[in-house]
Amino acid sequence: MGRSQETFNKKEVRQRKEKKRKEKAQKRLEKKENEKKSSLDDMIAYVDENGVISSTPPDPGKKSKVKAEEIELGVPSRSNEDNDPIRTGMVSHFNQSKGFGFIKDSFTKQGVFFHVNNVNGDIAEGNKVQFEIENGPKGPTAIKVEKVK
Repeated sequence: MGRSQETFNKKEVRQRKEKKRKEKAQKRLEKKENEKKSSLDDMIAYVDENGVISSTPPDPGKKSKVKAEEIELGVPSRSNEDNDPIRTGMVSHFNQSKGFGFIKDSFTKQGVFFHVNNVNGDIAEGNKVQFEIENGPKGPTAIKVEKVK
């Protein structure tokens, strides 16, 4: 009888491939079994009144009625803002060489940009000023800035 054409290395490679094939088939079976066990109830998540996600449904007693007319979509209206066009504030930063600065509004406590062209008289950092607000290209801008005595 003749010698086998299959070498040791070929047998080893074939056995490894067969072993991988069996492992893959086993993993497929396990995955199918796990899919059958999970149901839609396992995938549902609930959100409580504080916005926390949980697996238990929220208490129906804590529900509150919301009227659809009361829900505001978009930017809220500025009804609570002061209608007085003249505001007061303190010059928080002023760069004399570049000709601009910022005023800290005493009403909103926000910084408002101003340019030297919109200033009436001389001002310096730390001065109390009154001004009007106008929407500029990059946000609110102070105009008609005057030093308060």
